[in-house]
Amino acid sequence: MINSVKIVHGLPGRSRLTLKSSMRPVLIECLFREMSGVYSAIYNEVTGSLILSHDCKLSLKKISLFIKRYLMTKVKNEKKAWSQYLSIVVCTGVLLTGWYVSRNPLFKMWEPIVHNAAIAATLLTSIDVFRDGGLHVLKKHKPNANTLTASSILAAIYIGNPASALVITVMSAVSELLTQHTTEKTRNYIRSVLQLNTQYAWRINPKGEEEKVEAKKVMVSDFIKVYVGEKVPVDGRVTAGAGVVDESCITGEYMAKQVASSFKVYAGSILQSGELTIEAEKVGDDTAISRILHLLEDAQEKRAPIQNMTDAVAEKMVPVSFGLALLTFLFTKNINRALSMLVIDFVCGIKLSTATALYASIGKAAKKGAIVKGSNYIESMSKLKTVILDKTGTITEGLPIVQDVQAYNGFTSEQVLKFAAVAEKNSSHPIADAILKKAKDCGIIIPNRDQNSQLRTFIGKGIGADLDGKQIFVGSLRFMQEMKVNVEQLLHKIDIEDHAVYVAYNSSLIGAISIIDKIRSGMNTTVQHLRQQGIQEIVMLTGDKRVVARETANRLGLDWYHAEALPGEKADFVKKYGQRHTVMMVGDGINDAPALAHAQIGVTMGSKRTDIASEASDIIITADNPAIIPELVGLSKLTMAKIKQNFIATFLINGAAILLGALGMITPVWGAAVHNAATIGVVLNSAALLWKGDKRSGTKILYPA
Repeated sequence: MINSVKIVHGLPGRSRLTLKSSMRPVLIECLFREMSGVYSAIYNEVTGSLILSHDCKLSLKKISLFIKRYLMTKVKNEKKAWSQYLSIVVCTGVLLTGWYVSRNPLFKMWEPIVHNAAIAATLLTSIDVFRDGGLHVLKKHKPNANTLTASSILAAIYIGNPASALVITVMSAVSELLTQHTTEKTRNYIRSVLQLNTQYAWRINPKGEEEKVEAKKVMVSDFIKVYVGEKVPVDGRVTAGAGVVDESCITGEYMAKQVASSFKVYAGSILQSGELTIEAEKVGDDTAISRILHLLEDAQEKRAPIQNMTDAVAEKMVPVSFGLALLTFLFTKNINRALSMLVIDFVCGIKLSTATALYASIGKAAKKGAIVKGSNYIESMSKLKTVILDKTGTITEGLPIVQDVQAYNGFTSEQVLKFAAVAEKNSSHPIADAILKKAKDCGIIIPNRDQNSQLRTFIGKGIGADLDGKQIFVGSLRFMQEMKVNVEQLLHKIDIEDHAVYVAYNSSLIGAISIIDKIRSGMNTTVQHLRQQGIQEIVMLTGDKRVVARETANRLGLDWYHAEALPGEKADFVKKYGQRHTVMMVGDGINDAPALAHAQIGVTMGSKRTDIASEASDIIITADNPAIIPELVGLSKLTMAKIKQNFIATFLINGAAILLGALGMITPVWGAAVHNAATIGVVLNSAALLWKGDKRSGTKILYPA
């Protein structure tokens, strides 16, 4: 925690503080960035100096108040935790002493002292419960869970049965500590998975020398050297070297990735082997890992509708418990039976287990490589009936590749590729990249164009070049006809549809090259798994041509597709489907942002996703792995099933305990024990979401010896 803070000086928009803390530097920086008006926070662990860049309107007085409130909250939380531990130890000790004294005739004289000690221990360790329960009645004019607990403690003391009060105090403290521990574990897990925690970097200076600098001093366009076992300190592109990078903390992908020149790498990933030189593109708070951490922290504030519902039901059960206690006393005239009604309530089990399940689910999703921006989306996913997928960049990889080459008029497929590559050489069009890559893979040597010839580009149609004094044209079938290429006699042989480019040499059609956008690896399995999760409709939206969309939809076995759709039309389709039932839209580009915003659940996926799409979405999948989509749907269904299990278990167990207490079959001590044990059980059931059910595939690449 932060032990002491001192403001050294402040200027408009910039302040410097010194502080002593056992917290990690990244956590200190995250803490101060949460303050409204603060743009950046840079902490030097060596000097204890913290530099804040902030809004000019933010005064030193407001910064001081923020620090004081934080310190007070920290101290209060730590004191509360220690007081709960102390309560458990003291009350358990007194309870066991009382039990031992009551069983041993030699210690009969000590019974009054132990009795009074039990009363004193109960009252002293329950001060916060009395305060909260009483203030809630005074301010809101209705009882809460602590009002019920306080009443049961006082009733137990009144009838001379402080053992019941001790059991209530001990087990309430245990269940509350368990909930806090689970929540903190989840939070710490998320932070530990996502923290950069890289204090230094090897920066290459203008002289080409490596110098060790603090990671926060690295600027955009700096060149960084990364060695085996080190964390990458920035988001950037590899300019030299090669290696194997573990990006599991960023993308959720278990398999390490081989990277080389021009590959993109992310801050927080670990270089397992090799050596890299990286040009920094994003540093500090702009890195993917920092943005992900902020999104996860914000997600904690968004509540699911079921959480509000369970809270409301739980609160309504408090007066029911008081009513049952009164009725039991009126009918039986037995205060012990009436007390059993008070020591058992439904509030703790329902509220604590629901909150724990939803928060653990968000942590589990992060573990898989998905950022869920609120627990309300966990609940929405469990009701999902329709999934709408964008094509380019989501279903497909967004990079055209050559699927097939057909040759005519006595030419070979290699010659067709060679002539096409001559024309496409130096072109920046994605199709040119696909043709050149295919030619390279086939080992084709690409000759240079005629020295005095000019590359002729016909926008939206094709391209022309000269080789050995003869013209080469590459483009659409219509372009061939416009260039007076004779295609009529070969039309009956061409079985490639619109997604093709045609190649002509010396006014003769010599071949056609089939170009496709490769379906993303794992997409077929993803569609199958979505159907297994109960998804009724899987639809594709694309701005691509109808013939291409139809082929892609048929290959994946989708229910429907909408082709040649503009961004506004995509949003209209999503709204139309959303009128019937819950819809998830998955996309990655700027043109998908309107549709993502109108879906009940908007999902962006992959490393090529745009910032606008990420901003418009509710869930961000950081990996190029579509298999995470059905995993999230399954996780949401499991989470809601856990909540329902806990709801039923809480009502059945506590209901049975109330009935047995009313019939006098169990004492208030046993009633309190059963109630609190049930609460602990359902909280554990929720917490199990975080660490159970992990299935990994692939072989992890180990660090070199």
